[in-house]
Amino acid sequence: MSAQLNHTIVWCRDKQTSANYLADLLGLPAPEPFGPMLIVRFDNGVSLDYYDNDPPIASQHYAFLIGDDDFDAAFARLQARKQPWWADPGKQRAEEINDYAGGRRVYFDDPDGHLLEIFTRE
Repeated sequence: MSAQLNHTIVWCRDKQTSANYLADLLGLPAPEPFGPMLIVRFDNGVSLDYYDNDPPIASQHYAFLIGDDDFDAAFARLQARKQPWWADPGKQRAEEINDYAGGRRVYFDDPDGHLLEIFTRE
């Protein structure tokens, strides 16, 4: 049996704001419209499909494995936004970088309260 994750829907209050936030932060191409959604595509063929929904929005966690140079760029954009970030998903280690497995990782919230993670090593 062969199975691959193709896409998942990300519920949000404003798909333009949320999809553009992620694409801008990660340095990805602009989101593409598809029916009522905005699609953020990743290099491995997976997409996050942003879909407007009424609050409350249940918080989800999305993690992105990126290279060291991409981490530097994304982290700089996060800091430029003066947005809070943490070294842990429980948000106990503010403004620290996690060095698990010899890499780097940080956690932060998107505009809808989804917990996003960028990291360089699994």
